[in-house]
Amino acid sequence: MVNDDLHSMFDWNTKNFSSNESTLPSVNIKENANQYVVEVAAPGMSKTDFEVEVHNNVLTIKSNRQESSENNDDNFHRKEFSYSNFQRTFNLNKDVVDDASVDAKYNSGILTVFIGKKEEAKEKPARLIEIAG
Repeated sequence: MVNDDLHSMFDWNTKNFSSNESTLPSVNIKENANQYVVEVAAPGMSKTDFEVEVHNNVLTIKSNRQESSENNDDNFHRKEFSYSNFQRTFNLNKDVVDDASVDAKYNSGILTVFIGKKEEAKEKPARLIEIAG
């Protein structure tokens, strides 16, 4: 059965959440029968801007991106720097999550991390019980 209470699967720290005023990217977490899916909104980046790591049941998603642009004309010289740094961490429930089964992809401004469930935590099909008599 898919668990409606993700807090039992992910023990995340509330100071790690983002808001509209924050530079932390927003995160969606959803669950299906076989895995959890973490979506990080990060438009304008590339897959090489991210580092995704699982260590000791902690999922860490980081970006450390620096850009600079320069504009030169006869009377004007300007340099602009842009930094897109963030780090999000999530404590994973070691009894539910298979930390050896983590994959990630980046497409259309969304970094998606797929975290597999352990076999014993996956949803099992209904089983018809024969009634003896």
